[in-house]
Amino acid sequence: MIRCIAIDDEQLVRDLLEDNIRQLPFLQLIGTYKNALEAYEVLQQEQVDLIFLDIQMPRLNGLQFLQSLQRPPLVILVTAYEQYALEGFNLHVVDYLLKPFSFERFVKACNRANELFRLQHGQPDVQDFFVNVEYTQVKIVVADIEYIEGLKDYIKIHLSSSPQPILTRMTIKAIEEKLPSAAFIRTHKSFLVAVRKITTVKRDLVCIGIKEIPVSEFYKENVTRIINRPEY
Repeated sequence: MIRCIAIDDEQLVRDLLEDNIRQLPFLQLIGTYKNALEAYEVLQQEQVDLIFLDIQMPRLNGLQFLQSLQRPPLVILVTAYEQYALEGFNLHVVDYLLKPFSFERFVKACNRANELFRLQHGQPDVQDFFVNVEYTQVKIVVADIEYIEGLKDYIKIHLSSSPQPILTRMTIKAIEEKLPSAAFIRTHKSFLVAVRKITTVKRDLVCIGIKEIPVSEFYKENVTRIINRPEY
């Protein structure tokens, strides 16, 4: 779980950031603040892993605030001024959201922060495994799986590292038993999806980038539970 705060002098932007943050299950909002000075106190009292930080603010702007921190957490800049991008990246920020930004762009920035956070804090041990593909044993790296599609007695394993899925003789129930239950959800009787790969959730779909995976009525509760749960 990534503990985060948002700092912006515009109430509408703070409200938008709060709403967006609450939709991502790997983020926990600690608070929102209208200026950097208000945020100093919470940084001294709370563990903060990520800051959504505006640049143009009265008294102390976002870049000055960031430079003043001895051990800054991960930072995503949120600003209407494109000219600060280079300076921001020189300060090793995670990403740069240019107002007005879409929810999809927000999710992309947060996914990048999530990957960096996981690298910084180490990865849990996950048991990779082999599957039979045309008389050859092919290793499946669990962290590489995006989603799995069931086709009666066969499954297609869709991977981030390959444009072509792996086709192997196995039921979706059997593959589900091999995978960590907290990391994968059934969205449909024929689809098993890696939670951390999901970028957007729609009414009857979850998306991994531009890839759309159906959500059936029977499994909608799984998706709702993932969105609302405080942590994986």
